[in-house]
Amino acid sequence: MTDSWERARSVLEAAGIPPDRLAHVGPLGGGTYNTVEELRLTDGGHYVLKVAPTAPGLSHEIRLLSAEAEFCRGAAQAEVPAPRVVALDGQRLLMTVCPGDPWNGSPEPAEQAELRRQLGGQVARLHRVTGPGFGYPSGVFGPLAPDWRSAFTAMFDALLADARSYGAWLPRPADEVAVVARAAYDALDEVTVARLVHFDLWPGNILVDRSGAKPRIGGLIDGERMFWGDPLADFVSLALLGDIKRDEPFLEGYRGAGGHAVFDPSARLRLALYRAYLYLIMLIETIPRAYGGDHDRWLRETVAPELLAALDEIESAGVS
Repeated sequence: MTDSWERARSVLEAAGIPPDRLAHVGPLGGGTYNTVEELRLTDGGHYVLKVAPTAPGLSHEIRLLSAEAEFCRGAAQAEVPAPRVVALDGQRLLMTVCPGDPWNGSPEPAEQAELRRQLGGQVARLHRVTGPGFGYPSGVFGPLAPDWRSAFTAMFDALLADARSYGAWLPRPADEVAVVARAAYDALDEVTVARLVHFDLWPGNILVDRSGAKPRIGGLIDGERMFWGDPLADFVSLALLGDIKRDEPFLEGYRGAGGHAVFDPSARLRLALYRAYLYLIMLIETIPRAYGGDHDRWLRETVAPELLAALDEIESAGVS
């Protein structure tokens, strides 16, 4: 606890906020990678502090806080509710707090449709934000790539290398997965503009604010997985273990705000690639995270079949 208070005071001081105003430091749940703490000040100030871990992770999990800061700046540009950056020193990120609680289980069934429409509009606005190149903004794989195919194939290859080095269990060998994925890579050439992709918009990272007369989306949080790429990739976590094409309210809001959502053969192939990428991450990260037990069984019983379905979709398309 003493370390947390000392660290919080140090971060506040570096941000130009008098550290003697610190009144409370406490852990925030929901995160699985960074240390996340809530800071409250005597003058009513309220912040979130993220601290990068020192334990090893996957290849792309380097300088993630810089990526989150990039997401926050993009969200501010798009006028989408999200934390705003107060200070970043590389290993520690201080941000403002968004109102609300995680979506998980909070909306009533009658509220779901309107909230999904709101969410669709906000995600469409996010996707208007463009970047200087393709890939992870942290530079973990070098400079941003000039094309999406180069960026994504490097991301995918690095993930499979992680699977091999960690000895992660996969429902198909990593070499087979690589062969199947390569068969769909031509579809990546359809993407010519690098756009902001959050890539972790599952319900736990979507806040629902009930402070007004009607519930609303209070904030999109935990943007540390963001990259510059194909906006279609966000549809995977937005329909985690499901099918975004069935989410009519979300798509109505997305298209109504100018988002492009057409599920032609190329788009379906790309979606299959992005589903494979996310589900591979979920299966591989369990090794360095040391989840074990029930979580590993859930991965094998629930996530692994979704990975197989994505690979089967690519193979059934008959691309070469």
